[in-house]
Amino acid sequence: MADPDIASLFNEIYSSTNKATLAFITAKCRHTADISDIFQDTYMELYNALAKRGAGYVTNTKALVLRIASRKIAKYYSWLERLRMRELPNSPIYVSEDSTDDDEMALSDFAADSFLTEDFAVNQILLESAKAFIHSKPEDVQKVFYLMYDVDLTIPEIARILDIGESNVKNKLYRTLKELRHLLSEGY
Repeated sequence: MADPDIASLFNEIYSSTNKATLAFITAKCRHTADISDIFQDTYMELYNALAKRGAGYVTNTKALVLRIASRKIAKYYSWLERLRMRELPNSPIYVSEDSTDDDEMALSDFAADSFLTEDFAVNQILLESAKAFIHSKPEDVQKVFYLMYDVDLTIPEIARILDIGESNVKNKLYRTLKELRHLLSEGY
């Protein structure tokens, strides 16, 4: 059973550092698909450190969490590089993020559910098309969309996190949205 003092301290640290940690990880990650895994691993390690060393272990919470996040990012990408080095030419150890197996499975499950309405089906297809389009864009554009729509940050906050100008953030956001509108209006 978890120590209530540790759980309480962890919740306090999490609520005071989660946005800064997520911003740090987002800015440092090579791929947006890796962000949530590294974020979760960071806080799991923090909890384990608190449980092992006690509540008195922490003096500067933000510095500790960002140090853990930095190590997690370095470890994650060095692990991926080692995995790619071992990959055999005809043996796909590393599965691409663009794999459509889940999409095909979701569509087959979708077809089996007769209670779904046609509007829902169209909305799901539009949503999947939009996701695929965003994932086809450069990593910096994906990060802007991730921070804007998943993390719910403002344009000035995104600019500060990614260390680019607000006009650059707006340009990436609005240009991509315009392209997306055009793409979706052509298809439907």
